[in-house]
Amino acid sequence: MNRISKLFREKYNKILNIYCTAGYPESESTLPIMKALQQNGADIIELGMPYSDPLADGPVIQQSSSVAISNGMTIAKLFEQLKDFRKEITIPVVLMGYMNPVFQYGFEKFCADAAAVGIDGLILPDLPEFEFESEYGAIIKKYSLDFIFLVTPETSDERIRKLDSLSTGFLYAVSSSSTTGSEKKSGNTEEYLKKLKALKLKNPILVGFGIKDKSSFNAVCEHANGGIIGTAYIKALENSADVNASTKSFLSSIVG
Repeated sequence: MNRISKLFREKYNKILNIYCTAGYPESESTLPIMKALQQNGADIIELGMPYSDPLADGPVIQQSSSVAISNGMTIAKLFEQLKDFRKEITIPVVLMGYMNPVFQYGFEKFCADAAAVGIDGLILPDLPEFEFESEYGAIIKKYSLDFIFLVTPETSDERIRKLDSLSTGFLYAVSSSSTTGSEKKSGNTEEYLKKLKALKLKNPILVGFGIKDKSSFNAVCEHANGGIIGTAYIKALENSADVNASTKSFLSSIVG
């Protein structure tokens, strides 16, 4: 049983997935931040691979990507930083990013290197379902990586079931059809999450976009297995002189 399956089997509810951008705020921040997240209550780390044109990301995460890129962060450098991370990090870690830099790195080499360092899964929002089924899914499976698809309030029930059948690990339920960190609400999030629950999908559901504090986290946990927080955590790190203290303070406000 892999780390993600084990987590959901043991905890199942109120799973807290925290997104951070690799190489932000400093080029060598990646591992200290991952350690701080594990120590202070995160259940999953979603590690963002910075990219210059991130389609789903709002301005705060876009800015963190720009800073990380200017800090010299690349996929190759990230794998170098992660070489021995499993000596200290035991919780699941998924890589989130976009296909262009992954293609440039080499798709199979990327999956092989991710698996070799101990990554558990991938979130690549711009990998289409057809290409996943016809080509890339087999490579991802070859390296025993989970792959997480995203669904939105506009996704049809038929397509939700299809993406759920292709996903492993969990299903990422986008709370609204906007970018990360947006205050925009799309219809009734509660009704959407109730609908997902009623579909009795095979994967656990984690909800992302717009979750920023204890109350928004607890609200999505009423109808899903947990929540994903990104923008609010990146903001907490923005002017931080001590990433460990900032992380402890932020996470205690959510789970404390």
